[in-house]
Amino acid sequence: MSGEIAIIGVGMHPWGKWGRNFAEYGVAAAQAAIRDAGIHWRDVRFISGGGTVRNGYPGYVAGATIAQALGWQGAEVNTSYAACASGSQALAAARTKILSGDCEVALVVGADTTPKGFLAPAKGERPDDPDWVRFRVGITNPTYFALYARRRMEIYGDTQDDFALVKVKNAEHGFTNEYARYRKKFTAEDVAASAMVADPLRLMDVCATSDGGAALIVCSLDYARKIGKGDAVRIAAISTVTPSFPSALVEMPDLATDSAVAAAPLSFRSALPTKAYEQAGVDPKDVSVAEVYDLSTALELDWIEDCGLCARGEAAALTRSGATKIGGRIPVNPSGGLACFGEAVPAQALAQVCELTWQLRGQAGDRQVEGAKVGITANQGLFGHGSSVIVVR
Repeated sequence: MSGEIAIIGVGMHPWGKWGRNFAEYGVAAAQAAIRDAGIHWRDVRFISGGGTVRNGYPGYVAGATIAQALGWQGAEVNTSYAACASGSQALAAARTKILSGDCEVALVVGADTTPKGFLAPAKGERPDDPDWVRFRVGITNPTYFALYARRRMEIYGDTQDDFALVKVKNAEHGFTNEYARYRKKFTAEDVAASAMVADPLRLMDVCATSDGGAALIVCSLDYARKIGKGDAVRIAAISTVTPSFPSALVEMPDLATDSAVAAAPLSFRSALPTKAYEQAGVDPKDVSVAEVYDLSTALELDWIEDCGLCARGEAAALTRSGATKIGGRIPVNPSGGLACFGEAVPAQALAQVCELTWQLRGQAGDRQVEGAKVGITANQGLFGHGSSVIVVR
């Protein structure tokens, strides 16, 4: 049996700081996806929501909250929480439901309203909570982004100028994206002039926190053919593997590591796309376009290598060459990435799939990657969560 499912509808709510209930963004994105699919809300038999943890009960049951807001119609419901990979986990649940024959059509939706500043854990003393522990010892997100950046500088010789080029590129890509929060072009000098956040990363090297929503309507290939959409873009793989040990790399929020004497270390981030490639039966050389997790500019360079789009240590040179720009050999983050969107945690992985769907349909407008046939996403959350999705035409 094929492991593919069809994407027949995509929708988003613009990213920003709107200050409203997260369900409003999810409903807007879901309604847009339903319209795009050309089906009726009652045709959807499974609703899979990406959960948000903002100390409010509805966030913990995002699937049901958004299903109720759209109007109860008897469909089954699911909520998945996996930090930044929540959207992909929700998508994986929908794919499993469809491939099992339990339903033909599913809505996958993620939305968030974020606080100002850091995505910090709830207050209180919780020494058994690794997220709380990392904040107690000072390891906020920009801190470990900076550690990753320092690692690149030490091992590969990357510079702050290399990191700035990522921001300049992504800002140019997202300039005309109607869903992006930041639609402004920047120069390398602008990046260099911005305030230092966590050396070597400056303010423009680090993504913001945002409100936003994204949604997909996915279905079986038979259903897509039945409604005249047999040529729809397809999901060929969803990888949500966890880290493997032993590991010689200290990755947050793990504050210790075991011995790597017995085996060669395996990068958790690279394991995610590797599994996706195996599942889809494609090779990095087949990839036309990538949407990767640029929580920081330096982290985009890590992901380019983790996805096998170039050899280790070569991502900065690849970026300098212009190959990762639209029109280059392997465009990365044509949406503008998190540099232009910011983090709306449960929606992020789905927003990446929305962008790839538009790219593979040829509907991306000014940011269109010509001839796009295969796209890959990559993102990482806390606690061993992460995902990579491969979309094909």
